[in-house]
Amino acid sequence: MSCFVLFSGINLKLGLRLAVWKIKRQQNRSLSLKQWSMIMHNGRVRYLIFFQYLGTKYSGVMKAPPHQAVKGVQNYLEDAVRSLRPVNEVSLSISSRTDTGVHALGNSAHFDLQRQNGKPPFAEEVLVDALNFHLRPEPIRITRAYRVPGGFHARFRAVSRTYVYRLATGVTHHSCTPLTDANLCWGLRHMDLDVGAMRDAASLLVGTHNFSSFRALNSETPFKDPVKTLEKVGLELGDAFVHKHFHRDIQFWELTFKSRSFLYKQVRRMTGALVAVGQGQMSVSGVKELLEAQDSQAYPHNLTSPPEGLFLTRVEYHRSDDLLR
Repeated sequence: MSCFVLFSGINLKLGLRLAVWKIKRQQNRSLSLKQWSMIMHNGRVRYLIFFQYLGTKYSGVMKAPPHQAVKGVQNYLEDAVRSLRPVNEVSLSISSRTDTGVHALGNSAHFDLQRQNGKPPFAEEVLVDALNFHLRPEPIRITRAYRVPGGFHARFRAVSRTYVYRLATGVTHHSCTPLTDANLCWGLRHMDLDVGAMRDAASLLVGTHNFSSFRALNSETPFKDPVKTLEKVGLELGDAFVHKHFHRDIQFWELTFKSRSFLYKQVRRMTGALVAVGQGQMSVSGVKELLEAQDSQAYPHNLTSPPEGLFLTRVEYHRSDDLLR
C-alpha cells in the first residue's frame, strides 16, 4: 500500500510538472526544454539583449568607476535592470567594447535575472519595454531580448562584429554639418576623394593579417593576439535624411569593416589610413608597407580618425546553436 501511495505521489508530481511545462510552452514557443528546466529549477534566467546608443555623452560602453563623473553606457543599463528589483546581483557582460564618442546600433550583452517572490521570468517583449522605460531620457535603447541557456556568453559566442564609419565630404566648417548628423560623422573639408585608390588600399586589409600597426597601445596589448581576419572592408556611398532638405553640397560615404573581433582602435586607424589615401596623403603601397611593418609605432601621428563617425552596427551569433529562434 505504501509503495502504491509513493508511486501515485510521484505520478502526481510528474503530471503537475508536465502540465506546467505545456502551459509555459504554449505561452512562449521560443524556449527550449533545456531552458525551461533551468527556469523551473531556480527561477533565474539569462537574457541576451541588443541595444543601441549615441556615445557622445558617455565615457564609452563599459562601466565607469563610481568616482568618475562621466558614466559609461553599462552604468545606465545595469541601473535599469536593478529598477526591476531582481533577487540577484546585477552584472552585464558586454559583447563589444566601444570608446568615448563611438556609437552603436547593434551592440549586445547578457545578464541574469531572478524575480522576487517566485514570480515568473519576464517575457522578452515585456523586458524590452520595461528597460526602455527606466532608460528614459538617455539616448540608449534596448531593441531586442532573448532568453538563452545559462552557459551562454555574449562576448565569446559572437561570431562577427560589423562597424560602419561615416564620412561627410564638403564640410568646410563644423557649422556646415546638419544638426541631424552633428557628432555622427567625420566632416572632411574637400569634396573629392580618390575612391578607386581607397578601395584598392581596403582590399589589402581583407583576409588574415598581423594588424599590429593598426592598433593603439593599452594595458591589454600584451594579452591580445594581433592576428585578425577581416571578412570585409568596403566603401560605398552613404545617405542622410538631410539630402532632400539641406541645401548644401555635402556627400556622405560609409566604410564597412567586418571581423570576428578587432584590436584597440583598429577600425579608426584603418579608416584614417584609407582617408589619407583618398586625399592623396598616402599611397596604396604605403598602406601595404604599414601593414607589413607590424609595429604600432609605425603608424603616422595624428592620422587616427575621430570617434564620432564610428558605429558598431551588428553583432552576430550562430543561428544553428538554437539560441535565437
